Amino acid sequence: MASPTDAGAILLLWLLVCKSSASVGNSRPNYRDALGKSIMFFQGQRSGRLPRGQLITWHAPTRRSMMVNLTGGYYDAGDNAKFNFLMAFTTTMLSWSALEFGGKMKPQKLNSTRITIHWATDYLLKCSNSKPGVGDPNADHHC
Repeated sequence: MASPTDAGAILLLWLLVCKSSASVGNSRPNYRDALGKSIMFFQGQRSGRLPRGQLITWHAPTRRSMMVNLTGGYYDAGDNAKFNFLMAFTTTMLSWSALEFGGKMKPQKLNSTRITIHWATDYLLKCSNSKPGVGDPNADHHC
C-alpha cells in the first residue's frame, strides 16, 4: 500500500504525465479535482487531535501514549508509523505547488492546502526538539 508521502510523489508524477499526454490527445486533465482528492487523502492520514473542519470523519483522534508529544503530522501507509523525511518531501512539494499555482485555486481549496501544509510543519517542528527513534517499530505497524 502506498504511503501518504509516496502518494504525493505519485500524484506529482501523475500530473506530469497527464500534462505531457494532454498535448498528444484531446483530453484535458482536471488538476483541481486531483488536488482536491489529494488534500482529502491527507486528511484521512492525519495524526493527533482532529480539527473541526475535518472532512474525513471515520477515524477518531490519535491518543498521546508517549512521554514526548509527537501528535500531528501524517501516518505512513495507514498504520501508526510516520517517516519524517518522506513527509518533509511531500510537504515541500505541496507547498511549492501552492506557491506556484495558488492563484489559480479557489480560496477555500487554497485554505485547505495551507492547513494541510501547516499540519505537517507543526509536527516536523515538534520532532526537531525530540530525541530520534521515538516509538516501537513493530507495534506501530500492527494497528
